[in-house]
Amino acid sequence: MIKWAGWLIVLFGALHTLGALTVEEAASHADDWFSGALWEEDLSAMSAANSAYWLSLGSFGVPLVMVGLTVLWLDRRGITPPSFIAWTLALWTVVDAVVLAFTPWPVLLLAAALLWFGARRAARSRPPG
Repeated sequence: MIKWAGWLIVLFGALHTLGALTVEEAASHADDWFSGALWEEDLSAMSAANSAYWLSLGSFGVPLVMVGLTVLWLDRRGITPPSFIAWTLALWTVVDAVVLAFTPWPVLLLAAALLWFGARRAARSRPPG
């Protein structure tokens, strides 16, 4: 269960980031990103380039990939991921579902549930002491 959760988290984060860069064409603003054009911008009045940055590279996608890879790394070493990862991911996903109902949030909720149940199962199967 933990391995499935890790892969779902990695997949979700990677697809979000790659989809924003390609399908949403955020990468077309890369010249602005790397020229310093965003340095002086006001976040309350975002340009298209700034919005594209926060949708892609500055979004939650990259950190989700890191969380998923960390879960997989821990699992490969026989270390049960801490339950706060599952709870935090679940809480954040529920907030996302309330704010943006038509997103693929059920995938992350499934990953959080798999991670939580997998961690509980691993804790029960561990010898005492």
